[in-house]
Amino acid sequence: MAAHDAVEVIIAKRDGAELSDSQIDWVLDAYTRGDVADEQMSALAMAILLNGMNRREIARWTAAMIGSGERMDFSRLSRPTADKHSTGGVGDKITLPLAPLVAACGVAVPQLSGRGLGHTGGTLDKLESIPGWQASLSNEAMMQQLEDVGAVICAAGSGLAPADKKLYALRDVTGTVEAIPLIASSIMSKKIAEGTGALVLDVKVGTGAFMKDLDRARELAETMVGLGTDAGVRTVALLTDMSTPLGLTAGNALEVRESVEVLAGGGPADVVELTVALAREMLAGAGREDLDPADVLASGRAMDSWKQMIAAQGGDPDATLPVARETHVVTAPSSGVLTRLDAMAVGLAAWRLGAGRAKQGDAVQAGAGVEWHARPGDAVTEGEPLLTLHTDEPDRFERALSSLEGGYDIGTSYEPGPIVLDRIS
Repeated sequence: MAAHDAVEVIIAKRDGAELSDSQIDWVLDAYTRGDVADEQMSALAMAILLNGMNRREIARWTAAMIGSGERMDFSRLSRPTADKHSTGGVGDKITLPLAPLVAACGVAVPQLSGRGLGHTGGTLDKLESIPGWQASLSNEAMMQQLEDVGAVICAAGSGLAPADKKLYALRDVTGTVEAIPLIASSIMSKKIAEGTGALVLDVKVGTGAFMKDLDRARELAETMVGLGTDAGVRTVALLTDMSTPLGLTAGNALEVRESVEVLAGGGPADVVELTVALAREMLAGAGREDLDPADVLASGRAMDSWKQMIAAQGGDPDATLPVARETHVVTAPSSGVLTRLDAMAVGLAAWRLGAGRAKQGDAVQAGAGVEWHARPGDAVTEGEPLLTLHTDEPDRFERALSSLEGGYDIGTSYEPGPIVLDRIS
């Protein structure tokens, strides 16, 4: 005889009641096993979206998701561990230079990443544009690479928080993605199960982010920091601006190329600034405040770690990256100062060019994406290139161009704002 039934749990949350520990444990276990139907979990997810959960409920929900699968243990590594999670943005290639930079500072980075859904490719899609690189590793191979190289970026195994995998796909098609309790528990169940000692959260705010306004982003960040802290993981969050896309590129191979420029001591200033800011937080969480990651980046040691990390997963770090077959240049309509470049417009254009996917399982184009030749604050000249669109399929240009309409402004002056808006610990 079951302790609970799905309808009872749905009605409780529908009517604004708190769910008990045993209700939460039961419903997630039963859903993972297939005893609670998708339509029942959809109704519960919508009730959670509308009525929320308190901190105890969210903590228990997260614990039940962790309990649905295996937990990893990095205690036998010879160095401390730290990880980073970004809530996702446009041109957000920060993981690529960040993981080898932190590894070069003596801290192991077990970065279990995903594939993109929506307006950009995920970290794995970006790295898969490197010839030969493999996303899937066994737990043993992952441990060995963390010991030898210090950084691994790979696909999360199916054993970590399987309840989350099922629920994530359901939220995507039922309009319940935005529920803060479900976002926080989804991210944190995987990160806590992954077993990292310290975690830095990059919570994006702005048009190109999941969270459009600062108050909701702060609520999400505080919820996740609380979950991590309660689980014994040293957790901090930075709220960072995503009204303008990061760097000068959005697209898989384009972003890898830009990341390599950062590791070589160049690259766009905003990408370097955010990479170093997050590296400082990761090193502090791992007890390595004695090192300045800016110095390590300048020394070239992070580039050495990058090459080792790529080669360890079968990739050729010196191979030529894929280039799209077709390009289309958008020229500046007038002269002046670029005062706005909307992250969502750029992200949508990159997606329509083939850099992202509409549904799980879709292929992405390695070379597709958008390159912009000026950032807000830069002078532009009428008739000169403003953006270059890249794709293998020229019939994609028209829809990409329509998504860029109204996506940028040219004026006379621009006041830059900070990239890091707040820190929550």
